[in-house]
Amino acid sequence: MTFSTLNESSLHKTLKIMYSQIYEGQTEVESEGHVYDIVTKKGNIIEIQTKNLSKLLPKIKDAISKGHNVKVVHPNILDTKIELYDEENNLLSSRKSPKKGCIYDIFKELTGLYPILLDKRFSLEIIQISMIEKRLRTKEAEQSKNKKRRFKKNWQKEDKRLSEIHGTIIFNSAEQYLALLPSSLPQEFTAKDLAYELKGIKELPERISKDSHLIIWVLEKMQLLERCGTKNRSRLYRIVKTNNDVNSTV
Repeated sequence: MTFSTLNESSLHKTLKIMYSQIYEGQTEVESEGHVYDIVTKKGNIIEIQTKNLSKLLPKIKDAISKGHNVKVVHPNILDTKIELYDEENNLLSSRKSPKKGCIYDIFKELTGLYPILLDKRFSLEIIQISMIEKRLRTKEAEQSKNKKRRFKKNWQKEDKRLSEIHGTIIFNSAEQYLALLPSSLPQEFTAKDLAYELKGIKELPERISKDSHLIIWVLEKMQLLERCGTKNRSRLYRIVKTNNDVNSTV
């Protein structure tokens, strides 16, 4: 069988090799109607996913239903260096991207995974990294390969490479997700309250405060927050009491 690795980035390949070595697993394993990134020595599943985590939901649910523990590894890109190359692969320029990432960026990816985030057989491992983005100069301005550019540009993204690993954060319990809420929040709070508290954390990019509604939406879907009234026409939320069970890990 020919596996679909033609569009796999260097970043994905590097993480797949690294985690297969850590867990003594085999890569690109065809089993039970799926091709898994890694099947560990113990028969557990590891999927490396750099974006679009929601695409994994059917695959994960099926693996869990068949008794597998599943870990999803997702790189959280804290900073990026952009390298521009010509058609002969000569480096034309290198610069740091002004965009900074942080752990709260994961909420945009969790909107499609919330049904299984607290499943006993599931864990999410966030690996915080620095990345190098390779771009290839084009002769003319072009639309991006994924057709999402507002304006055509004279370069295309060619590859993503791992530059540095800063650490990992594992989510396998309700408390670990709730720990992302600022401790300064009142017991009952609105999205505006959350935005205000996030804005006050100097280490975070200012844009994160604009994601307060998204953060609340995900945590409410996970049944970790509940609505408890209104305040100045805004919905009030509070944390749902949870047990301290920790999900299985790979």
